[in-house]
Amino acid sequence: MILVIGATAHFGRQTVEALVAGGHTVRALTRTPEKAGLPASVEVVRGDLDDPATLVPAVAGVRAIFLVLPYPLSAANLIEAAAAAGTGRIVFLSSGAIIDGAAPQPDAIAAYHASVEDAIRESGVPFTFLRLFFPAINSLTWAMQLQHGDVVRGPYAAASSAPVHERDVAAVAAAVLTEDGHEGEIHDLTGPEPLTQVEQVRILGDALGRPLSFEELDPAPVREQMSAFMDPAFVNALFDLMAATTGGPAAVSPAVERITGRAPRGYREWAEDHRADF
Repeated sequence: MILVIGATAHFGRQTVEALVAGGHTVRALTRTPEKAGLPASVEVVRGDLDDPATLVPAVAGVRAIFLVLPYPLSAANLIEAAAAAGTGRIVFLSSGAIIDGAAPQPDAIAAYHASVEDAIRESGVPFTFLRLFFPAINSLTWAMQLQHGDVVRGPYAAASSAPVHERDVAAVAAAVLTEDGHEGEIHDLTGPEPLTQVEQVRILGDALGRPLSFEELDPAPVREQMSAFMDPAFVNALFDLMAATTGGPAAVSPAVERITGRAPRGYREWAEDHRADF
């Protein structure tokens, strides 16, 4: 039995589907099972990471856990329950913002994910960490702007990333959850090529059949506006990460191909897969 935490979010849902397709038995934890909409073979259980009593039955009989957490939700109760149950491994979807050995970490995003990694290490449960920087699905934040025209506006036009398709993340997660040889490993997951935001918008426009363009904005007022309705520490971390990537092409990791045996999907394929979302 494999337990997926965050099974109704993008990466959790895709991983559940990949595991089911591979013939594995899956349990999914959610606060609202009636809304889960997961494959019929999945055992969907009601639970809350803030309620330890709901986690004991959730981890019972589980050999591996895939942990997807929204910032800044705590995983302390889940990790404690997994350790007490003798769970075979925890695979945590972490952040590429972490700098190993840094104290303190450079920003709130890195500090949060590093704290979860540390808690898992200290629990004694075998682990694997999958670190993401900028998943391709982040581009969905442009959808609202594109309802009103063909221009995406935002800061840091030259910010570079190697966007990874969520299906590749799920394929890696499914492999690491079910195969031996990944204990104690940290895998950086990227797509196959570095792209600036300008290049991503151009490729997205090709997929949509629209002449899209990127208009760069001064980051200071955008940062201030976003901080009015989002956690300012999270916003500052995000903007600082983007600013740090403007100096050259983002690094590309071979991890997806090494683990899954197939080349990662490119951003163009992601854009074509998500036409309906725009």
